[in-house]
Amino acid sequence: MRGLLVTAGILPPRDENLALLTNWVARTVADLPARYAHLIRPFAEWHIIRDARRRSARGRYTYAAHKGDCSNVLAAIARYTYAAHKGDCSNVLAAIDFLNWLDSQHLSLRRLQQPQLDTWATDRPTLRSRSIPFLRWSIARRLCPPGLVIEHPASQLPGHFQADDDARNELLRCFNDTTLPLDVRVAAAFVRLYALPLTRIVELTEDHISRDQKHTYLAVNQHPFVLPPKLARLIDDQLRHSTPQHSTTAGRRYLLPGQSPGRPRNPLGLADTLRRHGLPARAARNTAMMDALVDLPPMIIADLLGIHPKTAERWATLAGENWSDYVSSLT
Repeated sequence: MRGLLVTAGILPPRDENLALLTNWVARTVADLPARYAHLIRPFAEWHIIRDARRRSARGRYTYAAHKGDCSNVLAAIARYTYAAHKGDCSNVLAAIDFLNWLDSQHLSLRRLQQPQLDTWATDRPTLRSRSIPFLRWSIARRLCPPGLVIEHPASQLPGHFQADDDARNELLRCFNDTTLPLDVRVAAAFVRLYALPLTRIVELTEDHISRDQKHTYLAVNQHPFVLPPKLARLIDDQLRHSTPQHSTTAGRRYLLPGQSPGRPRNPLGLADTLRRHGLPARAARNTAMMDALVDLPPMIIADLLGIHPKTAERWATLAGENWSDYVSSLT
């Protein structure tokens, strides 16, 4: 309803992703026991939400699945690491789980010791890295002993790739198979051509598309990609199906609008749709990223694709000049 009112110009625009986080934190903290709330509220409001506002001001606060009270968000952490809203919810949930565990062990933050912290981190591998912000916040405010550390889990290199023929055939399906939904063809082509994550694809609007006398371009982080003519025509068809309610709060139409007015497509739902049509994103993106790292410096790839520069450098170093050697070592 608010999206409709914003689209009609009755209400002012806002960052809906940030608003989702703020409202979810308020509801979540209100349901906590007082002994938890007095810790979680300042952590969430003055650390998580404050940082989210800074990212929102830079236009980098992305959307992820937000269903009900975010209870399903932890199950999806590994799928979309850079979805900011989901990650912030997960950090708060991890802090709550940590306090629950302390209670179950008849411990408090002030009495916590490194061996006990190691036990918790070992027993909860999915929450391990998500608990680091709360621990650092607690140490900085002298709520727990200094020097406590949760080590980041070792980062994993991608292990799922496609054969060149499979990648080419899937791209041709995107271009030529008219039985596929139009939004599926556009999103799957972006993944296979440019290794874009779905969290970034859903945020694309008509302003990211430009044209000159010869070519059509897709701009990502100020970097223009030349679009193949068939993909450019698919995008034009997709935009022709858009309506004013598919616009952002600034009046620009999303390439992949969601069901709610003024909102883009949910990236997790889009991933499921791509899988159902035989065009999964994960292996295709890894393959496209592999090809891109051969041609471009890691720093540029990190900026374009939303991965950490150290991750891009590590992949490029281990893969060397020939990614095929690395891929063959995984099979």
